[in-house]
This record gives sequence, structure tokens and C-alpha cells, in this order.
Amino acid sequence: MFEGVVFRLIVRRVLLGLVTLFLVSVVVFVATQYLPGDAAQAVLGRSATPERLEALRTQLSLDDPAPVQYWRWLTGLLSGDAGVSLANQKPIIPQVMPRVANSFTLLAITVIVAVPVAIAAGILAAVRKDSGADATMTVAALGLAAAPEFVIAIGLIAMFSTVVFHWLPPVSMVPPNSSVFTRPAILVLPVLTLALVVFPYIFRMIRASMIEVLESDYMEMGRLKGLRRRRLVLVHALPNALGPTLQVIALTFAYLAGGVVIVEYIFGFPGIGQGLINAVTARDIPVIQLTVLLLATFYVTVNLIADLVTVLVTPKLRTGTWHR
Repeated sequence: MFEGVVFRLIVRRVLLGLVTLFLVSVVVFVATQYLPGDAAQAVLGRSATPERLEALRTQLSLDDPAPVQYWRWLTGLLSGDAGVSLANQKPIIPQVMPRVANSFTLLAITVIVAVPVAIAAGILAAVRKDSGADATMTVAALGLAAAPEFVIAIGLIAMFSTVVFHWLPPVSMVPPNSSVFTRPAILVLPVLTLALVVFPYIFRMIRASMIEVLESDYMEMGRLKGLRRRRLVLVHALPNALGPTLQVIALTFAYLAGGVVIVEYIFGFPGIGQGLINAVTARDIPVIQLTVLLLATFYVTVNLIADLVTVLVTPKLRTGTWHR
């Protein structure tokens, strides 16, 4: 029963994800065709003659019909060839992949840091509902939820880099194609910013779910049977509260795929977000298309993993009783 549920879920989500990515590819391609300005003009500059502009458009196949350009681009992606950058005429993938690795590192460390802390804080607030600690953490979470990413980032820079303390570098000094581990200190402020951004949503969800579970009838039965409080909370309550929380975690980190653009720009972090801003500025259409499609792939993958983990950690779903 369980294996069948998981298999059907995987097949259904993968097919839905592929359809979503196809639609995203169409939207991205169409949107980039209507970006203001001229790609050839952006490459050659304002001093380019009409003859040179026309020659470059022909060389880059910019004059071909849109369906032909889309088909060429899509088949190239499927074969592992994303084309060349309009800005420097170099293959795109070797330029983008180091940035993808840096952004993935940033998000992975954020997950490792923020999720356990938020879940632990949510459990503590739920267990001590209506206490001073619960009120303090709830108010702090609401304050963080109200603050945009750039406000948190600028506040951390002022606190730890420029005004109060001078402990951490305010911007990245790593070349775009280098690993961020050549200077690990540049990870601290971006990770802390993203962790503070996602903390309130995970905290509030796990707190609400835990309170609901702790006040349920079967938890009361466990107390009457004399089960220890720690066992009730961690063994019986937490698995049932994690299901909806995992969905929020997935949506939060899928949102970060877009929010990371702002954070990377502020800190000068050599990731995919900063690369996307540079590509938009230079009107480098192939780079924009690949970058947005990679972000969409990340979003779809995160949601698929969240659905699978939700089934695995939720007893009611794991046993298949949800069909009854």
C-alpha cells in the first residue's frame, strides 16, 4: 500500500512538474522577446552602425521567427547546449554553473541553520503556550515577517560590518567563477539574512501545528496513561505536526529562489541571482532564459521533495489511511 502511494505520487508530481517547466519555458521565452531595447544594440553599444547591427542580428539568428528561435533554444537545452552569451560570445553553461553551485551552497547552509532552529523554537513556544517566552518569540517572528529582505540585509551590514562592529565583510570579494569557500566569511551575512527571512514562517507554522496536536484527544489519552512529556512531544506530537510544516518549508525555500536575487545583489554574492541581474542589465537573453528556467526547476524539485517527505513523516499518510 505504502509503496504504491509513493510511486503514484512520484509519477503524478514528476509529470506535473515537466508540464510546469514546459509552460515556464514558453512564458520565459515570450517574455524575453518583449524586453525593452535591442539585444544587438546592447552587445555592440550605441555607436554601432545599422550595418553592424543587422549583421549581428543575422549572426545570432535574432531575425528568425519566434517559433523557430524557441524550438532551437528548447532542443539545445534538452541536448545540453544552452547556447552562447550575447555579452561575451562564450558558452553559457560554464559561466552559469559556478554561480548555481554558489547559490545552492548558500541555500543549503540556510536550510541547515534555519530549519532546525525554527522548528525547535516553534516546539518550545507551543509547549510553553501563553508564557513570556512564547510571547517574545511570536512578536519577534512577526517583526521579522514584516521586514523585507533588503531591510534585514542592510541592518545586518550596519550591525556587523560598518557601523557597530567590523567583524564580517559587507560584500563578496570572490571572482564570479570561483567557489565561495575560498572566503567562507562572506557566507555569514547572506546566510543569516536568509535564515531570518524564513524563520518566522516556519516558526509560526510549527507552533500552530504543535498546539493543535498537543490539544487533541489522543494526546490527552497519552498523558492519562502516564507517558513522559518529552516522549509525547517528540515521538507522538511532532511527526503529526511536521506534515503541514514541511509544505511551508518547501514554499518558503521555493520563494527564496526569487528572494536570493535581492540578497545576492546587496552583498555582491557571486551566485545565480546576481548573474540574473547582470544578464538583465546587459539584455543577455540566453542567460536570462536559462537562469529563470533553472530557478523554476528548483521550485518544482523542492515541492516534489516536500510532498514525498510529508508522506514519509506523517503517520496517517504513511499508512495509507488517508484513502479510507
